[in-house]
Amino acid sequence: MSKINIIEYNEKYKEQWDEFVENSNNGTMFHLQKFLDYHTPGKFNFKHLMFEKDGELIAVLPGGLTKNNTIYWSPVGASYGSLVTNDVPYHISLELIDALMDYSQQIALKEIYLIPPPIIYNKVYNQHIEYSMHYRKFDFEYNYISHAIDLSIGKDFLNYFDKTARKSIRKILREKKLEIIESNDYVSFNKILIENKARHNVKPTHTLEDMLKLKELLPDKLKLFLVYYQDKPIAGSLLFLTNKQVSLCFYNMLLYEYQHLRPIYLIMYEVTRWSIENGFKWVDIGVSQDTSSDNPMTPSLNLIKFKERFYSRGLLRSTFHYKFKE
Repeated sequence: MSKINIIEYNEKYKEQWDEFVENSNNGTMFHLQKFLDYHTPGKFNFKHLMFEKDGELIAVLPGGLTKNNTIYWSPVGASYGSLVTNDVPYHISLELIDALMDYSQQIALKEIYLIPPPIIYNKVYNQHIEYSMHYRKFDFEYNYISHAIDLSIGKDFLNYFDKTARKSIRKILREKKLEIIESNDYVSFNKILIENKARHNVKPTHTLEDMLKLKELLPDKLKLFLVYYQDKPIAGSLLFLTNKQVSLCFYNMLLYEYQHLRPIYLIMYEVTRWSIENGFKWVDIGVSQDTSSDNPMTPSLNLIKFKERFYSRGLLRSTFHYKFKE
C-alpha cells in the first residue's frame, strides 16, 4: 500500500490548491489561499500542507505554527480549517490523520488544534475525518453552539418562522418604512459595525481595509445588504458565500437607536429569501456564546432564543485537539 506524502505549500501551488478546495467535498472560502492572502505578509507563521497519494492530491490543510513552532493550528487567520478532502472512504481518512501525526512528530510538534466546518458545509455528509481523529485519541478543546437555517423549507420559508418573526416581518413589508438593498457601501457598513461592537466593548474581526481587500480578492464570495430608514443606513448584513452549500451571516449589525424598527428581522427575511433563490442549502447565522462569561462555552440564551425565531437549529462547532506525549 502506497504511503501518503506531505508537501509543504508554497506560492507555486496556489492555483492547484484553490482549484482543489473549490471542487472538494468540504472546502470553504476560508480554506482558499486567495482568502488567506488578505492578511498582511508576516502576520502569521503559516505552514500549509498538501497530501498526495500515488501522485494525486487528496487533501489540503491550511494552518500555521505558534509557541516557538511547537503547536499547529488550523485554521490560522480564518474561521474554519482542518483537512479539506473529496468524499473519501474511511481508510483514506485514517491514513490522512496518521500521516499528519507522523509528520507532526517529525517536526517536533507538541500539540495540534483543528477546527473543521460543521457538517452542513459538506456536499455529501461525511464525518470520516472526525471519526478518525476520535479513534486516534484527539479530544475536544471546545464545542461551541452555532445555529443555521435549513433552506429545504423553500419559498414558503416565512411560514416556518415563529409568530413574532412572521408578524414583525409582515408589518415591515407592509409599511415600507425600511428598505433593504444589495450594496457595496462598505464605508457605511463599517460605521455601523464599529458602533455596534463598541457597545459590547469589542472590536470587529475585520477592519474596513480588510473587508475591501476581501471584496477585491473574492468578489463573488461577499454579499452586503444594507437596511435604510429615511435614506440613512441603520443596519446591515455581510454574507460570506462560503461554498455552494452555505451562506454565512458573518456580521448582522444595527444601530441600536433604531432597534425598535426591528431591522434585523428584515435582514433575516431577505438573507433567507436571497439564499434560497440562489441555490444555497443552509444559512449559517454563527455561534451563540456569552462572550462576557469566563467559560467560553457558556451559551447566550437570549441570542439562541432570537435565532430560533427564524427556524434555525443548533450545530456543534468543535475544536479537535491532540497532545503528543512527552
